[in-house]
This record gives sequence, C-alpha cells and structure tokens, in this order.
Amino acid sequence: MKLLEMKTATITEKGQIAIPKDIRQIEGFKEGRKVAILAFEDHIELRSLEQVKEKLDFKKEKLFPALMSEKALAKDWLSKEEEEAWKNL
Repeated sequence: MKLLEMKTATITEKGQIAIPKDIRQIEGFKEGRKVAILAFEDHIELRSLEQVKEKLDFKKEKLFPALMSEKALAKDWLSKEEEEAWKNL
C-alpha cells in the first residue's frame, strides 16, 4: 500500500485527535462517516468502515465481533421497533 501523506496530531486529555483537513479529503474520511480503529501490537490504523467491510474477512481476522459490539451501533439496535421485533425470542 502506497503512503499518500504523513501528518501529525496531538492526543487530547480525552484521547481525541483531529484528522487534518487534507487527510479528511481522502475517500471514506468525510465528515459524518464511520471509521474503524484497528489496534495492533506496534501501531494503530484508521480505516473507513466501508473499506474494512469490503476488504477483510471478518471471521478470519476476528474483527466481526468487535464491530458488532461497537457501542456506536447501539442506536440502530436499541430502537423501539427492534425491541418489539425481538421481545418474544
């Protein structure tokens, strides 16, 4: 994979970073899009969630449970409609 650009960011007290504007112009990193944060022993990668879904075998990479348990997805699962649909199971 070709390195397009390298920038630096400062981690805040809350563990937040800002993605530089020119990096946000890369496909998949626009405002409002979900990103996957992949933690390895020696580095962290940010990937667009769409890229992860398309390119990785979730079960082989053991990423499927991590994505499915993501709290950010809870708003989609914890709706009144979902509760009604699952209440008798």
